[in-house]
Amino acid sequence: MRRVPESAEAARTLVRAALAAWRQEGLIEDAALVITELVSNAVDHARLESIRVVVTRPSGTLVRFGVVDRSRNVPYLRTDSNGDNTRGRGLLLVDALTDRWGTDRYRWGKQVWGEMTCD
Repeated sequence: MRRVPESAEAARTLVRAALAAWRQEGLIEDAALVITELVSNAVDHARLESIRVVVTRPSGTLVRFGVVDRSRNVPYLRTDSNGDNTRGRGLLLVDALTDRWGTDRYRWGKQVWGEMTCD
């Protein structure tokens, strides 16, 4: 999908559809917030015009949401106080809403992902 802010809505739709198909409706709202933050980070920091949203179920007890982009810059959890700046704290939300999150680095880019335990 295109790397534009409006892509967050398409990503939320994909996450909602996958979770509904897997009968994990209890995760939908938190997962929608997580994917919104991951897409937002890619929109702000990736290099090329496209990103890929990935929704998988790696096991019967986990769901994983990720955003793949062509930047090799790894995001980090900002815990510093930056006055009135409201940007740059999305990973705090990802950290709070997921059981774990991380970055898989590739030769050409990365995937930033979050995992949640199924209901």
